[in-house]
Amino acid sequence: MQEPAIRTETQRRRRRRKSHAWARWLRRTGIALLVVAALPFLLTLVYAIPGVRPVSVPMMADIVTLQGYDRKWTPLGEIGPAVIHAVMMSEDGQFCFHQGIDWGEMREVLSDALEGESPRGASTIPMQTVKNLYLWMGRSYLRKVLELPLALYFDLVVPKRRIMEIYLNIAEWGPNIYGAEAAAQHYFNRPAKALSARQAALLAVTLPNPAQRNPAKPSPGMRRLADTVQARAAKAGGYVGCLGE
Repeated sequence: MQEPAIRTETQRRRRRRKSHAWARWLRRTGIALLVVAALPFLLTLVYAIPGVRPVSVPMMADIVTLQGYDRKWTPLGEIGPAVIHAVMMSEDGQFCFHQGIDWGEMREVLSDALEGESPRGASTIPMQTVKNLYLWMGRSYLRKVLELPLALYFDLVVPKRRIMEIYLNIAEWGPNIYGAEAAAQHYFNRPAKALSARQAALLAVTLPNPAQRNPAKPSPGMRRLADTVQARAAKAGGYVGCLGE
């Protein structure tokens, strides 16, 4: 008469053990997710420190796949104004005036999307920086949503001059080529600070598609884009005031 009761109690204990195991797994998973979510915010505090040399996600991928990469970290003051101005005028002309996100440009992109037009880029330099440092490559609405708070925080914590320095040292300029200095030496056989205004403009227009564009052998379309960027860079003036030049 006692055996059914014993079996029932044993089953209850098993169920409790399974329930406790699931609870532990959920707690550990939740803690792991919190750590992953907090990591970019903690790393941003570290990267704000002058002298720290961040490594981007694509660079780490090159290490993991044993490809290696070419990056010559260069302080912003040694990169030279030609490259700095060209990249800013090409990638984010309002860099000095927004707080990580160009909301005016973002509204236009959303309006175009709602009207069924082809999407165009609205990424600021802080958005591209956090993408390279913390997120994955490729187009994704989820990634874009994650970029927004990270870019706002990054711009809040890290000075503009430091943001530009980090970006110009982690941006990809070709397969396994990162940073303006490595790109200048690879494509033009000279340091970034010695590039002409034309060469700097060609480097800048390579950034949206470094896998397909070669600044040393520009296509007609690249040359036209470089014409526009070079003209804008020559008149950068007040647009680069936040860099303390």
